[in-house]
Amino acid sequence: QVQLVESGGGLVQFGGSLRLSCAASGSIFSINDIGWYRQAPGKQRELIAAITSGGTTNYADSVKGRFTISRDNAKKTVYLQMNSLKPEDTAVYYCNVKGQYETAKFRADFDSWGQGTQVTVSS
Repeated sequence: QVQLVESGGGLVQFGGSLRLSCAASGSIFSINDIGWYRQAPGKQRELIAAITSGGTTNYADSVKGRFTISRDNAKKTVYLQMNSLKPEDTAVYYCNVKGQYETAKFRADFDSWGQGTQVTVSS
């Protein structure tokens, strides 16, 4: 019912910047909490940034002060601006969106993941 498409990953040098996007589509009634996660090779997926429906943000210590999460509710899109990138930021990045979708007959909760986008930071 809800699809997420991520874009913006790539290869960047140490100290560079990237902006990831995650666009939601489908029969969306509302979008609530949104999170950006990452998973490095051999490591567990970790939450690095989150934003509530009211705009409150939280960040993992590892990215605080360098990454910024934002959302455009009209476009149903969430962004992750990543600055001062380090080699340890290399990972596959995933967006996670929670909300409600609707059909002609009902509304229901959804919890969807993007397909992942690779970010590689060279030293």
